[in-house]
Amino acid sequence: MRHYTIVTIGIFLLSIFVFTGCQTTYYAVWEKLGKEKRHLLKDQVEKAAGEQEKASEQFKDVLSRIKEMYGFSGGDLEEFYDRLKDDYEACEERAESVRSRIDRVEQIGGALFLEWEKEINEITNQKLKTKSRQSLAATQTRFQRLQKAMAKAESKLNPVLRDLRDYVLYLKHNLNARSIGALKKEADDIEVEVGALLKEIGKSISEAEEFVKHFQ
Repeated sequence: MRHYTIVTIGIFLLSIFVFTGCQTTYYAVWEKLGKEKRHLLKDQVEKAAGEQEKASEQFKDVLSRIKEMYGFSGGDLEEFYDRLKDDYEACEERAESVRSRIDRVEQIGGALFLEWEKEINEITNQKLKTKSRQSLAATQTRFQRLQKAMAKAESKLNPVLRDLRDYVLYLKHNLNARSIGALKKEADDIEVEVGALLKEIGKSISEAEEFVKHFQ
């Protein structure tokens, strides 16, 4: 019952955040539930890393499917195509989830740092104020590294999806062994692009783990 209630509240909060854009209300409700912005940011960074990991696996799957098709030596070409199309669509969905998570990380991070700066100015003890400002600066530096890594990984998504889409659409109207054989160069290019994407995703995940490790 408790789990159901938390899930329901989470859906309600997300609806407020997405459809009304009322971030003040969103954060206020979470604070009543015991979660400050720093908790929300940590949660979202971890979730963003999780989505990136899932996306990484999905792109590996579609690459394996392409290699499987390229090695076609008899069988149902229509079935091969349907599986590839499904894998491509799953990649699109994962990519959108990654973008959404990254957006949330940036939104909550921005809100946290604004609040932190404001509250530092309210501290009257100069020693504590200095220490808090140093902590803020260090956290912002790590967050900027994370943002840069996430942005670089995200920038690799569209080129890969574009080429995968071209590949799938071409096969849709040219589904024969000869056409598949003629796509070797395109398949090789996609493999290189997916490899570059996976590399950047890996760096982004590492930065997320490093940020969470040092973030209190």
